[in-house]
Amino acid sequence: MTTNVLSTSASPLAAIRLSCSRYAAPNQLRAMFRFFAFLRAINVGRGRTVKMQSLRQVFQSLGFSTVETFIASGNVIFETTTQKTKTLERKIEKALHEALGYEVRTFVRREAELAKIANCQPFRQSTFDDKWHMNVIFLANNLSQKLKQDVKALQTRTDAFKLHGQEIYWLRRRKQNGGPFSTVPIEKILGRAFTIRAASTIKEIAHKYCSRFARDLRHAHSAV
Repeated sequence: MTTNVLSTSASPLAAIRLSCSRYAAPNQLRAMFRFFAFLRAINVGRGRTVKMQSLRQVFQSLGFSTVETFIASGNVIFETTTQKTKTLERKIEKALHEALGYEVRTFVRREAELAKIANCQPFRQSTFDDKWHMNVIFLANNLSQKLKQDVKALQTRTDAFKLHGQEIYWLRRRKQNGGPFSTVPIEKILGRAFTIRAASTIKEIAHKYCSRFARDLRHAHSAV
C-alpha cells in the first residue's frame, strides 16, 4: 500500500526528519553538488496543487541538503553527494509519486548546465522585438533525428525553435489578446517527456544560485 506523506499529519513529518538525520553525518564528510529539478505540471489544473513547504519536505526526505523552491511552479534547488542526474530523476519521481499519488516527470540539471542554459542566446537579438517571448523546454534525453525534424516542422512566422542537447529554445510572438500559448503540437511530438519554463525565470534562478552564471555576467558587463 502506498503511503501519502503529504496528506497525513504528524507521523510522516517525524519520519521525514528521521530520514534526513540519517543522511546528515555522511553528507558533512563528502563533497556536495548543487542541482536544479524542474517538475512537470506542478500547480497546474485541479488536483495538482502542492504547497512548496510540502514539496521541500519530499526532497528533504530523500536526504538532500539546502533544499529551496523558486516560485510555485515546480522549481527545486538542492544539494547532494551524487553527480548522477538520471539516478536523481528516478529517485525524485518515485518519491513524488508516492507522496502525491500521481506521476510527476522530473528534469534535473547540474549547476554548470543551468548556467550555460541561462547564458545561451540561440536567436539573433536584432531579429526580434519585445513582442517575442522565449521559453526553455527541458527534455529527458537528446532527441532523435526524426524528432528533431518534427520539432523544426512546427516553425511558423510566430514560432521559432532551436535545439541544443537536452533543451529546446522556443521563441514565440506574444498574442495580442494575451491568451496562453498551446503546447498541444509539442505534446503530440514529445508526449509528456518535457517541461517548459520562461527563459526569464531560468535567468533569475541562475543569477541567484549559479556562481558560474554570476561570474559570466560580471565578465560580460566589464566587457561593455
